[in-house]
Amino acid sequence: MHTVLRAFFGYFYLLFLVRVLARRPGAQMTPFEFVLIFLIGGIIILASADDDHSMINCIGGVVTVALLHRSVSYLKQRYPKFAAVVDGSPVVLLKRDQWQMEALHTMNVDEADVMAAARTKGLRRLDQIKYAILERNGGISIIPKSES
Repeated sequence: MHTVLRAFFGYFYLLFLVRVLARRPGAQMTPFEFVLIFLIGGIIILASADDDHSMINCIGGVVTVALLHRSVSYLKQRYPKFAAVVDGSPVVLLKRDQWQMEALHTMNVDEADVMAAARTKGLRRLDQIKYAILERNGGISIIPKSES
């Protein structure tokens, strides 16, 4: 039972911690998915490193995290504001030739990161970019000036 409680509180603690940390460009998973991966791995280690080495203890912790994951997924689909709290929202980094310096600083993104994302779209110059947006998953979306 102790492992189930640790899993419950650990899930929300890690979700909060990962959400508070700034996103970095190039990340492919949301903070929500990171929590699931880290916590399940940690619980499995806990089952072998803690005083209770039983498989039932391990399974109980993993099932608790899985149920929490499904519950949070459901809440994210049903309540968009909850999803914004858990996953964050997109952040504009570049808007019509103007760097959004506060957003760049807050998100720990360098102008070079944005330009690297632009090059993957075949754009070489700043004046070719209408918007650069840091997405919820950490990726940078580039909208060229020729698109509306």
